[in-house]
Amino acid sequence: MDILLLIQAVIMGIVEGITEFLPISSTGYLILSADLMNFWTKDKVDLFVVVVQLGAILAVIYDYWGRLWQALMGLLTGKADGMSNPRQLGLSLIVATVPVMLVGFTFADEIKTYLFNPITVAIMLIIGGLLIFYVEKRPKTIIAREAEDVSLKTALMIGLFQCLALIPGTSRSGATIIGALWLGVSRKASAEFSFFLGIPVIVGAALLDLLKHGDVLTSSEDWLVLGVGTVVSFIVALLCIRWLVAWVSRRDFTIFAWLRIITGVVVLLASWLFGYQMAG
Repeated sequence: MDILLLIQAVIMGIVEGITEFLPISSTGYLILSADLMNFWTKDKVDLFVVVVQLGAILAVIYDYWGRLWQALMGLLTGKADGMSNPRQLGLSLIVATVPVMLVGFTFADEIKTYLFNPITVAIMLIIGGLLIFYVEKRPKTIIAREAEDVSLKTALMIGLFQCLALIPGTSRSGATIIGALWLGVSRKASAEFSFFLGIPVIVGAALLDLLKHGDVLTSSEDWLVLGVGTVVSFIVALLCIRWLVAWVSRRDFTIFAWLRIITGVVVLLASWLFGYQMAG
């Protein structure tokens, strides 16, 4: 048993749990962390980066089980049960999921082959940070105060924003939260809708990747490393979700824009000065 590999998996799980729901790109930071630690082989890292997100999204399901169950029942029965419009939430999540599923299913392998590298991550971190500054300074008119109030048209637009997150370094949470804010969804509702929207996307992507590329895990140790990272990401994400909702209810995302830009610039400088590039 390679203890160092397990320690690295724990670190990767911590990185995923902290970054998944922040607008800073969990995939981007996972790629950079794996490269800095020389973690695993590239084919195993590519699978790990996708599947470890299951842990974080299971934390959302656990923490919001009541509302998610009501949304599901609203879809099946059309009845409200303690929320303003649980059926609307379910329909909006379905509509918002369709674009990224179509694009991701069609171009998943090409995106991994050509875009899963630190330079792409650095560039998208910087671009995303600049967009956060722009959206935060733009005057806003609130059209949806709760996630259950997001209309189908707004949900479709958020779903299109989410497609940008297929490029590593963009951030799925960043694209959907900032996109929702731009469209007039309240801060709290933007964050929660982004959480919920991640469920079908991340679960679908992880299962598809395991089906297509699970054969790269050739031993029980490989599966243990993946499992450890996923469990750690669940625990850490569970601790971060409530904090983020409280944060966005009171503050803007400017600090995350600065973090994105600084990280992107550091990676680009390292590439230029030291020839830093993707390992493997």
